[in-house]
Amino acid sequence: QVQLVESGGGLVQAGGSLKLSCTASGRSVSSYGMGWFRQAPGQEREFVATIARGGSTTRYADSLKGRFTISRDNAKNTVYLQMNSLKPGDTAVYSCAATFRLYSGRANEYEYWGQGTQVTVSS
Repeated sequence: QVQLVESGGGLVQAGGSLKLSCTASGRSVSSYGMGWFRQAPGQEREFVATIARGGSTTRYADSLKGRFTISRDNAKNTVYLQMNSLKPGDTAVYSCAATFRLYSGRANEYEYWGQGTQVTVSS
């Protein structure tokens, strides 16, 4: 129903910043709660952030709050993840997802997923 494509990943030094984008096609992102998740090799998928359909509510993993910011621009059909003060432990594949729920911090409550974008933080 909706296709999601992430971009903006890459290699960055510790302490640096990256801004990821998730652009939707086939359906407007305004119809969905949106989330970001990440997964490092050999580890389980981890919740990063979520934003409600109306954009008035955001939630973050406790360990990331203050460094990461999720936002959305429904006119551009895009959701963003601003990542600051990056650490080597942030290295992972970052994926965006869409849910019929207002928002969610649980991966199994999302119906649509992008392919992910690699973020590598060097020390």
